Amino acid sequence: MKFNATKTNEANAVVTATVEAGAIETNLNKLAKEAAKTMDVQGFRKGKVPVAVVKSRYADKLTQDAEGEAIREILTGALAELNINNTDLIGEPAITKFDKQENGDIEIEIELSCRPSIDLGDYKALLPEMEATVVTEEEINEKINTMAAQGAPLEKIKRKRMVKAGDFALIDFEGFKDGVAFDGGKAEGHSLEIGSNSFIPGFEDQVIGMKYEEEKEIAVTFPAEYQSADLAGKEVVFKVKLHEIQEKATPVIDDEFAAKVLSNEENPTVELLTEKVKEQITLEKSSKYYNEDLKPKYLETLVEKLAFEVPTSVLEQEISQLLNNQVRTMSEEDLNALKEDQAKIEAMREEAKPEAIKSVKATFIVDALAKAEGVSVEDQEVTQTLYYEAMMQGQDGQALIKQYEEAGYLPAIKMSMIEQKVITKLLDEKAGK
Repeated sequence: MKFNATKTNEANAVVTATVEAGAIETNLNKLAKEAAKTMDVQGFRKGKVPVAVVKSRYADKLTQDAEGEAIREILTGALAELNINNTDLIGEPAITKFDKQENGDIEIEIELSCRPSIDLGDYKALLPEMEATVVTEEEINEKINTMAAQGAPLEKIKRKRMVKAGDFALIDFEGFKDGVAFDGGKAEGHSLEIGSNSFIPGFEDQVIGMKYEEEKEIAVTFPAEYQSADLAGKEVVFKVKLHEIQEKATPVIDDEFAAKVLSNEENPTVELLTEKVKEQITLEKSSKYYNEDLKPKYLETLVEKLAFEVPTSVLEQEISQLLNNQVRTMSEEDLNALKEDQAKIEAMREEAKPEAIKSVKATFIVDALAKAEGVSVEDQEVTQTLYYEAMMQGQDGQALIKQYEEAGYLPAIKMSMIEQKVITKLLDEKAGK
């Protein structure tokens, strides 16, 4: 087999070759002989099918397989010549040229993408300067007051007045569509927080101003995406009766309240609660500081400082993803115009290239950091995290995992978790944690 293998850079290579007709024929005869030993063909005993019959009946399939075997032989030789291991390859080799000649030879070109070699250097020295996380007494008190208010009981207001925003209105209601009551649209003694936006849009606004024992008809329109198809986007009327107005009782913050919050502590006190709340706020602020400030800044620095080539196939995929995101925001008219303008599409791809290069470089840098720091995330950890998050949101964990798996999202989620883990580890070390 004649081939020429060249590395265009450290992450990409090109193989050009001539697959000779004789080699294809040799492979085809070999495959036909092997098939003849096991093939069932009517009129012949198993294992006694003539090779000529096999070649005649399955010529197209045998030719494809013979060509494929010849190409694999070329690839094996090219990888050996380029000193590239199979484990270094990214994705499948791309056949960018496949021209059959009159003499039966095939001129081919194959592009290879390889994992780039990254010299991280003193990557820890590039970590950004960090500020200490400060939690004020005001933040702590605000958090404790909010916790106390959430658990405070509702009390009937001492004087009668009209409903206003922030009240809890104790109401009866029944909904009607076209004058007919619909299922699930009735309740008695329902406590509705005005301003919580927990009801159909526009409903709470019309409760404002109602007086004790007042009855009122409230007209609203269900959202178009409402779960019930019978009600989605439909106008309905609710008959509403206000019984009383309630408000949260003034919360009491004492050791008894602390005991309710710190049920697992041996000696819960307000002082211990204050300490625990401070720890929680510190953790939340540190996490936000890491994720929104330090992590992006660190990755940006590494992308800028570390010079290496990226695999063309991965880069093209990233450019396509960026373009797909952009296309989703376009109008149908603009989309139709774009389909007719190939030059515009190419210009958009070129425009997206710098951002795509940064994104791809960041991915390989995170992978290199994880190897250097011995950080890994198992597949089970990914699914467990997704399952837990789904359960916290009241969703079916297994269904969500299956949905992400079918969409091909799991590898990206895994890489995101590795990124979070390794950079948090480095930042914690720098902070002395």
